[in-house]
Amino acid sequence: MTAKRQTKKDRIVEELRVLIDSGELARGARVHQDELATRFNTSITPVREALRHLEAEGLLVSEPHRGVRVASADLEEVKGVYVARRLLEPYASQRAVSRISRRDLEQAESLTDAMAEAREAGDHLALRDANRAFHFLFYDRAGIPALARIVEDLWAAYPWDILQVLSVRVESSLAEHRAIVAAVRDGDLDDVRQSVELHVKNSYLALAEHLTGAPQDDPFELDTD
Repeated sequence: MTAKRQTKKDRIVEELRVLIDSGELARGARVHQDELATRFNTSITPVREALRHLEAEGLLVSEPHRGVRVASADLEEVKGVYVARRLLEPYASQRAVSRISRRDLEQAESLTDAMAEAREAGDHLALRDANRAFHFLFYDRAGIPALARIVEDLWAAYPWDILQVLSVRVESSLAEHRAIVAAVRDGDLDDVRQSVELHVKNSYLALAEHLTGAPQDDPFELDTD
């Protein structure tokens, strides 16, 4: 099958996501179309298309008479994304158990090691990329490509750039990754679900506390708003 050709708009969308994830484009920062056109050596049209695409995802916000800026992280929006991730990602990981290979699990372990090395080097982009590759190694093995794409959309709406500054989370995240690999290797579906749920939950709670300055309740619980 021939790979889909990446358009100028697609390339700009991808690069802008990287700039936001890395913090180079900070939350609340203005986005100037002419500067982007110069940066990407293109006309204004694909830049505008890319900005509209990222607006639809919620990463950018257009304001009348003020232009486009990077969206601030809204805790209420993050809650919804978190709850959806908490429902889908453990299930996708459970489905991967019967479809994943020994080589895949070795790759998952290598990616966890790569995260540790990136943490030591202070390389936030390498840390982000290794973390993403780790998780989607399992989601892509779930046997339902559309499910992986839905999870990918949820990840695009999650403020990973903010989580990257939480160095206190990295060590716990590495331990949680190793627990996920162990559960998948053992074929223990309950343990897989619990390990992934705990990982997603802890990530959200650390993010919510950072955004609000105080510990937050878990909105996944039915009696928590």
